[in-house]
Amino acid sequence: MACPDNKKKTDKRMSLSEAVATYVQPGSSIVFSGMGGAQCVAHTHEIIRQKIGGLTLIGDSPCETGDMLIGAGLVKKAEIAWCGYAVAGLGYNFRRAVEKGIPQEVELEEYSNYGIGLRLLAGAMGLPFLPTKSFLGSDLMTYNPNIRQMQDPYTGETVALVPAATPDVALVHCSRADKHGNAQTFGFSANEENAARAAKYTIVTCEKLVDTDIIRQTPNQTIIPGYAVDAVVEVPFACHPWNYPYAYAYDLPFHCDQMKAFRTREGFLEWLDEWCWSVKDWNGYLEKVGYDRLFRLAQIEQRFNKTAF
Repeated sequence: MACPDNKKKTDKRMSLSEAVATYVQPGSSIVFSGMGGAQCVAHTHEIIRQKIGGLTLIGDSPCETGDMLIGAGLVKKAEIAWCGYAVAGLGYNFRRAVEKGIPQEVELEEYSNYGIGLRLLAGAMGLPFLPTKSFLGSDLMTYNPNIRQMQDPYTGETVALVPAATPDVALVHCSRADKHGNAQTFGFSANEENAARAAKYTIVTCEKLVDTDIIRQTPNQTIIPGYAVDAVVEVPFACHPWNYPYAYAYDLPFHCDQMKAFRTREGFLEWLDEWCWSVKDWNGYLEKVGYDRLFRLAQIEQRFNKTAF
């Protein structure tokens, strides 16, 4: 996979459609940020619109990034711990693919959330693997031959090993970033700082694009440095219907209606036609959701969590 290496460029701004078209190629291995909300929903819709298939998905507990891409028939392999929508519902597309091969069979390589975190940490550190005791006694070692055992050369104890994850592309959503790609996240970052460093190419999206002087005011909050980034895109409300910390609250009613549609294959395809295919881009989706609704979600979040950006 040969894509433009923009890490040394001083201005990495581009549109989401341009960033996805440039770096997410058919057959890519990809990882998304997001855990407990902050899911990369806009990114998922764009990949579906561009019909980029044959993907290997690496992640801890993907929601839209796993279930919708699998439902769209774009994922050939998933290296994950879980796939679903937490309080909103199950990963119906994921279950149909694994249990019935609909719309196609997906090869599954299972880890725990912690195991995926270790894999990305190893990739970020340039190590081939990392040891852990957490898999010992787990059936995951029975069904995943890539989780291996060795004797600790210092103590003689048995430890499990997980291989490094070095995806082709990381798609990471942050609170704010500058045009160089220096990115800051307020709230739970999950594995995004390691995913950005482990990947060959990294797309950073942000709720707000700001001047570098603002980033420099709190340099300790810059969890992804510009030298690890190839593209920067401003994408407000990129996680809807999920929440994004300090920006907007969770739109659970919208998500529950979405899950009702996803219960059947026909319902999912109809939802996809209405909310993804019928609009030109993410801005079209937001207009369809309605800015009055979105701004109310922002007001709710900022009422209880004073905005940090």
